[in-house]
Amino acid sequence: MPSAPVQLLTEFLAHTSDAAVITSLVAPDVTYVSLNFDDPDLTRIMPWCGTHTHAGPRAIIETFAEVARYWRVLEFTPMHVFGDDRRAAAFGSFTYESSVLRKRVTSPFAVFILAEAGRITDMQFMEDTFATAASFQESGRARYRSNPNGDVVELSMSPKG
Repeated sequence: MPSAPVQLLTEFLAHTSDAAVITSLVAPDVTYVSLNFDDPDLTRIMPWCGTHTHAGPRAIIETFAEVARYWRVLEFTPMHVFGDDRRAAAFGSFTYESSVLRKRVTSPFAVFILAEAGRITDMQFMEDTFATAASFQESGRARYRSNPNGDVVELSMSPKG
C-alpha cells in the first residue's frame, strides 16, 4: 500500500471506481469536500456536492459512483501531481458526456489531500462547476450582471450534443 501523499493521490486517481482501493487509501473518518463547501442549489443538481465531514470512504465512493451514473467519463487525465510528506495536489482535465442530455463538457480539475499515517485524512476535489452543471441544463436563458459598468451577459442554454 502506498504511504507518501503523492503516491496515495496517484493511486486514488487511478482507481476512482474501485471501492476496495479507495477504502484502503483513505482514513475511516476522512473529510471530503466535493466542489464546494455548501451550495444547496448545486447540490440539487449534483447531490454529492458539499462538505462531508468525517464521513469516511463511503462519501468518496458514492461520489464517484454517482459521477459515473450522471455522466459517461470519456477522458480523465491527471497531468501534474506533486506534494511533500503531508500534502499532495493533482491538476488535470476530464471530458464527460451527460447521461440524459448527451452534452459533452471538458473541465480542468484540482485535487488536494492531506495525509497522515499512510492514509488520506482530508480531500478536496474542484472542477469547473459552471460547465459541468450546464451539461444538465435542458433549456432556458440565463442573465448575468458581473461588470460594475452595467454590462449584461445573456446565455442561451440550448441542448448540445
